[in-house]
Parts: sequence; C-alpha cells; structure tokens
Amino acid sequence: MATRPETLAFLLDQLGALPGLRTRRMFGEYCVYLHEKPAAFVCDDQLYVKTTDAGRALLNAPAHGQPYPGAKPYFLLTADAWEDADALRALLLATAQALPAPRPRTRRSTR
Repeated sequence: MATRPETLAFLLDQLGALPGLRTRRMFGEYCVYLHEKPAAFVCDDQLYVKTTDAGRALLNAPAHGQPYPGAKPYFLLTADAWEDADALRALLLATAQALPAPRPRTRRSTR
C-alpha cells in the first residue's frame, strides 16, 4: 500500500517550515530530507525515522520497524504519534544533526 498524498500533506503541515526540509518520491513512497540528509521515510502512511542516540533520547519507548524489506531498523511512528508537532520537529532536527554530512556527489566523466 503506497502512502496517500493527504498523509504526506498532514506530515508536512505538522513539520511546518523546518529549514532545509524537503521530500522526494521514491518507489511510490517518500524520503524526508533535512539539510540534505535523509532523516526519515514515509511508507504505508507511517513515518520511519533513522535510529540515532539523539532520537532515542527524545522517545520514551520507541517502536521499531523497517520501511522496506532488508532495511535496518528505524524508529516507527504511526500517524497517531504525529499529533505533537513540536516533538515531531524536535525528533527530526535531532536526528538530522546526529547524521553525518552527505558525501559530495562524484561527477561521471563523459568520454
């Protein structure tokens, strides 16, 4: 089941105007980037946030799940957990800050 557009719209509304926030459609689902770091996925109307110590410190008893088969475990936040917009923004900001900077893209040579 793919994520419904209204689910993504609600999530983006909850996140407000976080600086550096963008989403990208991938394989029928969405990747959530913060400062060009892939911090989360929205799959099957659920939010999967990358697992970090900073994120763990903000969640009481985090549930875990996999956004796609073969993925590492992520923190799983169902749509019910999105109601607290401030906590959601804090979690994504803490996660993005804990992630390493993205590697620069290498250009392919054209011969």
